[in-house]
Amino acid sequence: MDLPATIAGRTAIVAGNGLLPVAVAESLRKQGGNPLIVAIKGEAEPELYKGEHAEISIVELGGLVKILKAEGISNVVLAGGIRHRPEFGAALRPGNGNLVALYRFMRAFRLGDDGLLRAVIATIESYGFRVLGAHEIVPDILAPAPGTITRKGADKESIADMRAARKAAIMIGSLDIGQAAIAVGRRVVALEGVEGTDAMLQRVAELRLAKRINRKGGVLVKCAKPQQEVRADLPAIGVSTVENAVKAGLKGIAVEAGRTLILGYEETVTAANKAGLFIETFEQEAP
Repeated sequence: MDLPATIAGRTAIVAGNGLLPVAVAESLRKQGGNPLIVAIKGEAEPELYKGEHAEISIVELGGLVKILKAEGISNVVLAGGIRHRPEFGAALRPGNGNLVALYRFMRAFRLGDDGLLRAVIATIESYGFRVLGAHEIVPDILAPAPGTITRKGADKESIADMRAARKAAIMIGSLDIGQAAIAVGRRVVALEGVEGTDAMLQRVAELRLAKRINRKGGVLVKCAKPQQEVRADLPAIGVSTVENAVKAGLKGIAVEAGRTLILGYEETVTAANKAGLFIETFEQEAP
């Protein structure tokens, strides 16, 4: 099958950690494309190195533009996470590629996550490349219309927890801090920071073990930031999220429909059903 006209031209995937870059690459190949993987050293999954690829370290981002031009790239997808931000001074050494681009990238790394992504995207686009969101290539990876996608649905208590956690998630999102919160007994007990969702869930599991959280149950809510740059870093859940939610003693997970990625949809729903957890999707908050 040919690539859709809206995604004409060769696509490069700048691949951080996680399964999202793998899903995007697989989808492009199924559509008849020949994606170039630009793997971030120490971040990208090993299987991404099997196809045509280049590798750069996070302090060599200035070389990204050179690679994209040399390979005749039209489109760029930023997919996957970055665990560590680079040291600004170390990145500015000779040999790290286009110094103008590098300087722009390194300035961006001083910003919050959303500001960082906007600046990185603007830099890439300033050289004539088109930046696409992963969901534009793999649309079925987005959380479906509002409703229950598991056999089990949220009970009355969980709905109240969802409301509390959602309000908190939107609040921290507006501050460019995180995209998730957990509420237990209508009380917000955890907010996502730079450590990420899995680490937050582990923290809740430890709090429950220490009996700092007395009530059973609770809900994890993930939603996009109000000012979210939707072409990168949309909130995501997957099998590991379900597994860690179980360890944290939660009753379920709720995510924003159309603006949250579900990585490995069938596997994630199956894992939730097996564990007796619910997964709900909800509408975007009105501005």
